[in-house]
Amino acid sequence: MSQFINGKLVEGTTGETVDVIDPSNGTTVATITLAGSDDVNLAVQAARDAFPDWSRATPAERSAVLTKFAALMEERAEEFAQLESRQAGKPIRLTREFDVPGTIDNIAFFAGAARNLEGKATAEYSADHTSSIRREAVGVIASVAAWNYPLQMTGWKILPAIAAGNTIVLKPAEITPLTSLLFAEVATEAGLPAGVINVLTGRGSTVGAELLRHPDVDMLSFTGSTDVGRTVLDAAATTAKRVHLELGGKAPFVVFDDADLEAAIHGAVAGSLINTGQDCTAAARAIVHRSLYEKFIEGVAGLYAQVKLGPTHDPSTDLGPLVSRKHQESVAGMVERARGYARVIGGGIPGGDLTAGSYYRPTLVADATPDSEIFRDEVFGPVLAVTPFDTDDEAIELSNDTPYGLAASAWTRDIYRALRATREIRAGAVWVNDHIPIISEMPHGGFKESGFGKDMSTYSFDEYTVIKHVMFDLTGVANKPWHRTIFTL
Repeated sequence: MSQFINGKLVEGTTGETVDVIDPSNGTTVATITLAGSDDVNLAVQAARDAFPDWSRATPAERSAVLTKFAALMEERAEEFAQLESRQAGKPIRLTREFDVPGTIDNIAFFAGAARNLEGKATAEYSADHTSSIRREAVGVIASVAAWNYPLQMTGWKILPAIAAGNTIVLKPAEITPLTSLLFAEVATEAGLPAGVINVLTGRGSTVGAELLRHPDVDMLSFTGSTDVGRTVLDAAATTAKRVHLELGGKAPFVVFDDADLEAAIHGAVAGSLINTGQDCTAAARAIVHRSLYEKFIEGVAGLYAQVKLGPTHDPSTDLGPLVSRKHQESVAGMVERARGYARVIGGGIPGGDLTAGSYYRPTLVADATPDSEIFRDEVFGPVLAVTPFDTDDEAIELSNDTPYGLAASAWTRDIYRALRATREIRAGAVWVNDHIPIISEMPHGGFKESGFGKDMSTYSFDEYTVIKHVMFDLTGVANKPWHRTIFTL
């Protein structure tokens, strides 16, 4: 079954099919029938019909469903891990230890947060009235998620929305929809009412476009490229919908001259290669003090050479494939062009048993100038571009010399230098002496062309709720003094 609409798994109505391919070996994991206009209308109507009752459910009732959902997902953790690994080409160790536990923790977090969604206490701000603030659900949310973290992004999109009382129609990437469908199925098994979660598997150009402009959708949430994010903004403008965008990134990894070099080298390898570099927050631009520059390059290149590429089902595999042959070609093309202006260490498409998959070796691009393609544009692969700096001012300037602002890290033993870096680097997250850890209690979201709004944490409730001012007259007097200042009554 290819769609989840109104509490049931159903087939798409277009008759058009697409294969979900395991990028580690090119085999077909599943064949799905794509959604069309009729499915969009059915899903949005189901969400619209479910909204009144779900939005009026008590915080305790919503929390109870999410608590049971977390328990059921824990029971089926291995099923989720295997499916996520196969559809997205992730090493099974990553899905078992990161993707699935992180999603379960996110469900448990929002089970608790659902019971702490407050307005503002009653108070008097004029002599004759009492005011209060209500925090209410927005309505029907249309969410479009990316392919690089299918399961985790399903959670990031759905959980704060439904915990706040909204209903949702999610469109996952058509190449990685399987764990999103299973997520909705298990949530409904936990007691979530039909229509609260709907999942449509279809193309962005059709299903995505129709969702963005649907008159019965109240808010749009999108994770993906900055270029498509602009399209979402254009669509939202036609009906003045609320918008949440998590877009691209090109995270700086700044190594100051007093950094623990060994820690920075290991951090750069982990931060640049997580999810095969297919992560908007991955360490993509290493900005290294000139006194440590060559040692840093030597250390990272040495560890890159030890990274094990292999079958994703093997628990000893470190690095999985890129998501598709097409993306493999894109990454390889950017690296090949960089050979004309920078020092490329490693990289390339491996042979042997891995040729059936879309693998690419870890690649270090040294001496990348700040204006070069490899240093400025998203590669979205296991590629780290490196450039030197001489002064702290130059390091901060290079960090901010980008249209993106999603994440960054600063490596230093000096607390004052760390404080300056976290204050002056324009990014939604700045890590100190680490790169890429995320936790459910803290927000994720960017500055500048990396978008606006937050996933995860209670800050995400600001995206999925609206504030209503309620004012009560305290006097019981019909002919109030302030009326007479405006009219003679």
